[in-house]
Amino acid sequence: MEQTKALNALEPFLALSKTATSPRAASDLVTQATSAPNTFVFAELLQTPNIQKLRESLDYASHLTLLEIFAWGTWEDYKEHNDLPKLSEKQHEKLLMLSLLPLARSHSTLTYPALRSALDLPTIRALEQLLTTAIYAGLLSATLDPAHSIVSVTSVAPLRDLTPGSLPALQATLSSWSNRCDSALEDLEARIAEVRKAAVHREMLRRKKERAMEVMLQLSDDKGKGGQRRDEGYDDAMDVDEQGGSGTGRQLRGTKRGFAGGFSGLGKRLG
Repeated sequence: MEQTKALNALEPFLALSKTATSPRAASDLVTQATSAPNTFVFAELLQTPNIQKLRESLDYASHLTLLEIFAWGTWEDYKEHNDLPKLSEKQHEKLLMLSLLPLARSHSTLTYPALRSALDLPTIRALEQLLTTAIYAGLLSATLDPAHSIVSVTSVAPLRDLTPGSLPALQATLSSWSNRCDSALEDLEARIAEVRKAAVHREMLRRKKERAMEVMLQLSDDKGKGGQRRDEGYDDAMDVDEQGGSGTGRQLRGTKRGFAGGFSGLGKRLG
């Protein structure tokens, strides 16, 4: 959303660039664009033919350099050039806010002393005012902690233009990031395969234990049934023995009586 807002704010200056045919008019357009409150991207304006013609002007070529610094440079870059136009108060504030963005991207938590040194701000109040203005402008989301002199940055708006020649480095960075992602995915897939293999092994062991338990229970049941049949056979044999024993007793008693009667008859005959 901030990028769309910044591009819309640049549209009037793109239209005016078509009529800025003289170097002076083109340099004035640079001053107006860099002073406007909502213009934070300048790549399209830099590419217009009349602005590029400033490179050929001895008197106004510095305005083209100034516009390049606003597009992708910082306050430190501006200080390195002694021949650049003097900044107005609005231009100075905007360049400081734009310089905050690369600082915020490189450190999620920034200290007051480090920011004051990088931006040449004389007081803490000036720093806090600049940070508040940048937050309300949508350049970054941050929380100020005056008690500990810390600025905690949570997000930074994508509002800086790319430096010429930075695409190869950006592609290399993205390629390296992509390779790290691929490596992480391979490690994750290998780990998933190990987990699945371990799960299959555990399931096989569980099934083996279940089958072994079923076999043991079946053997136990069969053994119990076989013991019961043996007990029933033993009881039947005992019944037969008892019945056979009773008959034998009767036979023995009959025999005894027979012998007794025989001895008696023998005595009578002898007498």
